[in-house]
Amino acid sequence: MQDKLFIDGQWVAPADGMTLPVIDPATEEVFHEIAAAGAAEADTAVKAAREAFDHGPWPRLPGKERAKYLRAMAQGIRDRLPELARMETRDNGKPLPESEWDLADAAGCFDFYADLAEELDGEVEEVKLGDARFISKAVREPLGVAVAIVPWNYPLLMASWKVAPALAAGCTMILKPAETTSLTALELGVIADAAGLPKGVLNILSGKGSVVGQALIEHSHVDKVAFTGSGPVGSRIMAAGAKDIKRISLELGGKSPFVVFADSDIEKAVEWIMFGIFWNQGQVCSATSRVLVEAPLYPKLLERLVKEAKKIKMGNGLDAGTLLGPLVNKGQYEDVLRHIDRAVEQGATVVCGGKYDGFDKGFWVTPTILTDMALDSDAWVEEIFGPVVCIRPFETEEEAIRLANDSRFGLAAAVMSADDERCERVAAAFRAGIVWINCSQPTFTEAPWGGYKQSGIGRELGRWGLDNYLETKQITRLVSDEPWAWYLKD
Repeated sequence: MQDKLFIDGQWVAPADGMTLPVIDPATEEVFHEIAAAGAAEADTAVKAAREAFDHGPWPRLPGKERAKYLRAMAQGIRDRLPELARMETRDNGKPLPESEWDLADAAGCFDFYADLAEELDGEVEEVKLGDARFISKAVREPLGVAVAIVPWNYPLLMASWKVAPALAAGCTMILKPAETTSLTALELGVIADAAGLPKGVLNILSGKGSVVGQALIEHSHVDKVAFTGSGPVGSRIMAAGAKDIKRISLELGGKSPFVVFADSDIEKAVEWIMFGIFWNQGQVCSATSRVLVEAPLYPKLLERLVKEAKKIKMGNGLDAGTLLGPLVNKGQYEDVLRHIDRAVEQGATVVCGGKYDGFDKGFWVTPTILTDMALDSDAWVEEIFGPVVCIRPFETEEEAIRLANDSRFGLAAAVMSADDERCERVAAAFRAGIVWINCSQPTFTEAPWGGYKQSGIGRELGRWGLDNYLETKQITRLVSDEPWAWYLKD
């Protein structure tokens, strides 16, 4: 496991020697230490990325050449997948099979953007003009030096969502992983180096967001910041980027609704509700944490949901059969418990779940179901980011849509019904960037990802993700000898 910083193709220690502990959330054991970069390392990394972009070969390579490096990185992840998955589980706490799936998706992300890199070669759009004396075309070029700041819930996958399209476009990048889950992101530097990536193209700085992250977003030689995380931090990034008019893309929080109509299959509804809120311990920005159930189905669905939630096996993510691991760290654990306590203070009923005392160590919260909460209560309005779901009945389709959209967030939403026309109608009415019909949470590299309202700006994944790292240039040529400016005419 790496314990240094990856800057300009070299592994270096921070000048002040600062480190961060790596803690297993299942055991609270400190099992490693990583370097904590400061402002000096941020400056060095940006200069390396700037040099690699302005004078290095990377942005000038044909897309098909960049694609070779991306595919080599994809293969590098696959070659080490079992090792990296165990590393991620110890770092994050999620069950090992989830880590394995995440890493397989990360490898697939590099392959996908390798294909798009090849398609950039020769991509020229002829622009039809109203003046025949000129011809015009639009070409796309790499944006420049990008900074990616990624969260702790999907450490390597979220890094791949940003690194892969940025490199495909021809940008150079500084990756800042979450301070609590940096291990696999640092290993991406090993993989990139083994793939022969030119120096300075990818730099990886572990450390505190308030120190190295702040230095990166304020750096005048950074052209682009891509961030996934909380709304308050996203707001600060926008403010910092405004000084230099940096390009900003943000994927922020959510309080996503799941509307279940009475004609739904109850077993499938329960299965998808559980997947939507308990996967990754509920630490998912798009988690369907507000469930609205049509009144005739509500009592039976609630009973069934409680019964199934109580069956979920909790344990160390490395143990076979574990379906729910610990929360990522002590701070997140305490925050989730505060949300549950606050919900009770505001009148909610804890039908099942809460703090789990079955282990001597670790940050455990059982699958929690809340009912009877007011529409203005914190539990119904605020993102909890844990295995906590709020559920309430509704009477009409119109009421369900109104309640679903009554949020400052708009990342995701889901609807379930046997009536396809109703599903399409409700899906169209949702004010959310991602909508699922008769399911919740399936995510594909080919499809756009991002939210409405305070859930963010821009889209990741698919071709939309590549657009984040490209500029469009107009090139217009005079093809006529006829003078056209008024002062050149008789």
